[in-house]
Amino acid sequence: MKKDDLSLSYSARKALTVHLGESAGNEVASLLQRMAAQIDELKKSKVSVTQVIPSTNKLDPMIQALERNVLDK
Repeated sequence: MKKDDLSLSYSARKALTVHLGESAGNEVASLLQRMAAQIDELKKSKVSVTQVIPSTNKLDPMIQALERNVLDK
């Protein structure tokens, strides 16, 4: 997303100022723009986490039974 894509269009800003008043409309538009920028930054820094070793309390009961059988032998 480019910086230009983070701002509201003129007509969207105008609708906000008409329905909410100029001050409140500008405040909401600025808030939306800041939120969009934060979301964009979060998307850029997002890291995928893959569980390498499953936690024993989350194991399937079938797998736990198989592991017990292997350890008992």
